Amino acid sequence: MLCACATTPPAPTANLQEARHAIAVADQAEAGRYAPHELSAARANLAAANVAVSAERMVTAQRLADESTADAELATARTAAAMANSVNSEMKRSTATLIEEMQRSSGDPQ
Repeated sequence: MLCACATTPPAPTANLQEARHAIAVADQAEAGRYAPHELSAARANLAAANVAVSAERMVTAQRLADESTADAELATARTAAAMANSVNSEMKRSTATLIEEMQRSSGDPQ
């Protein structure tokens, strides 16, 4: 009975794969440019999870893999927000330019 309790749980393979996938998605979204700290944290947590697996600390490995996934998803979300803000700013500049051109064409001195 004691022997069954002392066995090491299986490696959190699915959690590790999910973390690797989330980091790959963040990389493709250019998170390294827009959310480098979050992406770096995701990579560090994944590396620590792999070390924990090697040390047969599977509960810790699972927690770190989950944290890695969360960090990578945060990096992706922050990247999307930064890109959306950039597009929004560009649209505002374009709109302001169009308004100026329309005012010049109509002679309206607003």
